[in-house]
Amino acid sequence: MAATTTGTHGHGGEQIPPGKPMSTGQHMLDKGAEMLQSLTPIKQMNQHVCTFALYNHDMNRQIETHHYVTRVNQEFLQCAVYDSDNSNGRLIGVEYIVSDRIFETLPKEEQKLWHSHAYEIKSGLWVNPRVPEMVVKKDLENLAKTYGKFWCTWQTDKGDKLPVGPPSLMMSPQAVNLGMVKPELIQKRDDRYNMSTDAIKRTRLEIGEPEWLNPEADYWKQHGKCFAIDVEDVEMKKIAPFP
Repeated sequence: MAATTTGTHGHGGEQIPPGKPMSTGQHMLDKGAEMLQSLTPIKQMNQHVCTFALYNHDMNRQIETHHYVTRVNQEFLQCAVYDSDNSNGRLIGVEYIVSDRIFETLPKEEQKLWHSHAYEIKSGLWVNPRVPEMVVKKDLENLAKTYGKFWCTWQTDKGDKLPVGPPSLMMSPQAVNLGMVKPELIQKRDDRYNMSTDAIKRTRLEIGEPEWLNPEADYWKQHGKCFAIDVEDVEMKKIAPFP
């Protein structure tokens, strides 16, 4: 049996990420482990959401994202974020989602790192591929009142072959110039899933706008400021002489 790989390829057939193809022995080991282990946290992922995100420090950079969602409770969700829904999709980050009630308990400095979801839901940008709207309508009504914090750890849109550098804070689309998703990105998704984002938007007219959107969220929109992480050397905390 020949060894196979599930990696993706860039220009010139280069392997992304770089690495040798998986061996037959590795495939057998992985299958055996899958049969013997519970993998319980992963099995709690019960929704696939496709939407779009913008880099906080450069909002001209916009990406399609695929969230695999675990609902921890009615007010807290955690999402593994991939750059596609293919079998070779790359894990590019994580998003946490909280209810408006929980968001209001966060310190103001923390709230600045979060974004609102109302426009993303109402505009039809947030979709559950292949799931009828009537099935998810109630969930969408609740999600429109939530806030998210999304860190991107692998900038595949930039061509990075590996997850290098510090994480980047991501923002949600908004109904203002910098926050508007590029039409070609939406059309590409519509064509792939054989759907119409505009038609979905019309079906969501009855979803209510939140009575209050905290102005600390979507901080860039209110204040024209962004947040970026830099890496710096700091002194280690030592409990014993080192080295």
